[in-house]
Amino acid sequence: MLRTPGAWTFLAPAFVARLPYAMLSMGILLLVKDTHGSYGTASTVAAVAAVAQALIGPQTGRLADRYGQAPVLVPTVVVHAVSVGALIALALGHAPAWSLFLAAAPAGASVPQIGAMVRARWIATFTAEGASPASAAKVSTAFAFESVTDEFTFVIGPILAAAVATSVSPSAGLVAEAALTVAGGLAFAAQRRSAPARVVREPGVRQASALASPGVRLLAGAFLGVGAVFGALQVSVNAFADSVGQHGAAGTVYGIFAGGSMVAGVLYGVIAWRRPVQQRMIISYGLLVLGCSTLWAMPDLVSLSIAGLVCGLAIAPTLISGYTLVETLVEDGAKTEAFTWLTGAIGLGLATGATAAGRLIDAHGPSVGFLVPVAGAGLGLIALATLRGLLVPRGARGTVVAGSAERGAPARLVGAAER
Repeated sequence: MLRTPGAWTFLAPAFVARLPYAMLSMGILLLVKDTHGSYGTASTVAAVAAVAQALIGPQTGRLADRYGQAPVLVPTVVVHAVSVGALIALALGHAPAWSLFLAAAPAGASVPQIGAMVRARWIATFTAEGASPASAAKVSTAFAFESVTDEFTFVIGPILAAAVATSVSPSAGLVAEAALTVAGGLAFAAQRRSAPARVVREPGVRQASALASPGVRLLAGAFLGVGAVFGALQVSVNAFADSVGQHGAAGTVYGIFAGGSMVAGVLYGVIAWRRPVQQRMIISYGLLVLGCSTLWAMPDLVSLSIAGLVCGLAIAPTLISGYTLVETLVEDGAKTEAFTWLTGAIGLGLATGATAAGRLIDAHGPSVGFLVPVAGAGLGLIALATLRGLLVPRGARGTVVAGSAERGAPARLVGAAER
């Protein structure tokens, strides 16, 4: 896959541009806590940014499908840099909390959806080779690679933001985040040759949202559960480590969890699977619920690390299967938007899971916070198992796949030459 001609021309800048994705929340937390002295205010400002990103990100993905990635990405990174700059200035000026919320909303909403755009490029690259089992296998491997990259950035991003903020100044973490976003985003946008062809519809015909697909809505709900696992684990592991007097070990425990996911992602990508991806999704999600169900009973950090590793091994296969499925459920003109709905659902679930776990920990102690991951993932598994028929593409269910005539929306692909 990595020997695909032109792959590194967009992978390298994409890595730079997506690393800040996990730096924003940590940068906000550290800066606002320093300037306003309140974890409550800091976490709320970070949550506003996360919710804005989850809700608006898919809309920028939809625009990228329609107008192309570069025309959307360039103004997006500019807005992001300005918004983050305003947030820094307001925080350093000890402005009221409500003004921080106003700045955090556009800062989160303008986070470029690089991960979704990279996945769309892989699909465009391998689809150009023609529909075949080999090209489908390459797409699966590419999505496994992207999942590993996501895990890596989610681990490294917060560490980088914290290191810069503590060694330079509290605002330096956000400055670095904005700088990497602009540099990586513009370099990625400049690689137009590998960008997917945009779909142009006849005048007056409206492109249906990817969220109109019941299967996409089901996967987004399932990914909310995965996000809840991420968010609740971050808070609960820190609280548990504090309760046993080993706060510094929290990063190691969470790193083992993320490392397990990275290993599983690599293994998933090199295996030639025979089971349908729908079955793989449900099996891996079930293993995630099983792993999460043991966390609350762990008596010490060593056993918690082992349980976290088991949970992590189920994360990457679940995410890879979900992204693979969603690509089959939508038209060519809605794939980037569909990917961003899943990514946004993870972010929204992360914020929700962290908040719920924090409240339970404050009221009942750190072990109770570990009930949030199993509850969120359990609800996702129930939905997947009950509505699994929605994950099968319409044509594969024995019905006629809606074509352009049925939708009244004849479309054509605009290639690189016309762009």
